[in-house]
Amino acid sequence: MTSGNDADVIVVGGGISGLACAWGLQQRGARVMLLEAASHPGGCIGTAREHGCLLEYGPNSALETTLLLGTLLAELGIAAARIPANPDARNRYVLRDGRLTAVPLSPFAFLTTPLFSTRAKLRLFCEPFIGTGAAEIDESVAGFVRRRLGAEFLDYAINPFVGGVYAGDPEALSVSAAFPRLHELEQKYGGLIRGQLLGARARARDAEKSKQSATMFSFQDGMQTLTDAISRRLARVELGAEVCSLAVGGRGCTVTAISGGVRREFHARAVLLAVPAYAAAKLVAPWAARAATALAGISYPPVTVVHSAYRRSAIKHPLDGFGMLVPQCEHRQILGTIFSSTLFANRAPEGQALLTTFVGGTRQPDLALLDESEISKRVQAEYAALLGATGSPELVRVTRWPRAIPQYALGHAKRIACIEKGERDFPGLYFCANYRGGIAIGDCIRSADRAVRQVTAFLCGA
Repeated sequence: MTSGNDADVIVVGGGISGLACAWGLQQRGARVMLLEAASHPGGCIGTAREHGCLLEYGPNSALETTLLLGTLLAELGIAAARIPANPDARNRYVLRDGRLTAVPLSPFAFLTTPLFSTRAKLRLFCEPFIGTGAAEIDESVAGFVRRRLGAEFLDYAINPFVGGVYAGDPEALSVSAAFPRLHELEQKYGGLIRGQLLGARARARDAEKSKQSATMFSFQDGMQTLTDAISRRLARVELGAEVCSLAVGGRGCTVTAISGGVRREFHARAVLLAVPAYAAAKLVAPWAARAATALAGISYPPVTVVHSAYRRSAIKHPLDGFGMLVPQCEHRQILGTIFSSTLFANRAPEGQALLTTFVGGTRQPDLALLDESEISKRVQAEYAALLGATGSPELVRVTRWPRAIPQYALGHAKRIACIEKGERDFPGLYFCANYRGGIAIGDCIRSADRAVRQVTAFLCGA
């Protein structure tokens, strides 16, 4: 007889990675148990409605970069709940010299935009003639862009973009780890422009889409629709179960968790850790020191999310776009803002504008740790200066993420190699989280599919 605590696979962590892994394994016939320390599943994905506004505490949207995402939504029966981004939200604004300028979306717009100087535009034409960097050198994003495109493009295109995506610093991030497609274009084709031209046919054959061309979407009731749907369909989810120790080897895996003040043991043939790197490090440190050191070396800067709802008439800016990004060289106190009520329908009541702003990150971690009232005050001051906002917002909500987004910093590939060796050294142990394979939701779904196939092969051969 098997114990009620037995399973084929125990998945530790109920964020999008863990949920997708558990669902994929269950779909393949495995007996899966998911353990989550929090009282609700979803990890950083969370949605709430307040005073008619829909607030996203984590990701505000997803990109259909992989067919796996569409398949997952169909399996869960939530494809019809998906809503596309507003076509009017195509504009993305970047701050330069204290003024917001739309990022050019066409060659002609690029030639005429004030976002870049004439010198910077001419510098781009040199890119096809820049030599290829050595493949074995782990180059920073900043070094790569500065070498191929010039310093101004780094300052006013890549720096704000990296701040918006990773809340990170392009001087610290590894281009091959954080933006592998850029690195691959140079290595395969000798340059970015040449790669865009020569690689068009290959990309047309590829079922996967780039983040630039993929469709952006959310759900009528927000991104939590996705994680709730997966959780409801799983056969066994233990919430409020904080895993405190893990043993792998011998005849299987033993996971010890504390739930409701009671210490419980769970047994499985395999265990998949879908928790942040720092949490995984603590669990494997007693017997996989090298993997634990690599995991602990992945940093997560703090980010604070501020939701603000204003009367639409109180903001002078047209808010005709996705949002605004702030370069580090502009010396402001926010990383960027999403124009949430423009991006998707039904995010705010008629006559209101909902803004979602991000503070802190690697750039200004201390700002993310300020008192909530002080953060709100500073964000409102930025709205006044950059968007022409007047008066006070009708709603303000502040959400803190003390450890927000994993940084794919220089040396990341070596850290991942140590983690992979840990998987080989301890059969039945697997890692899947957004520090590996990309941080976007589509990346997590793709990584989960890869992990599911690896675990399934192990179960079949064990």
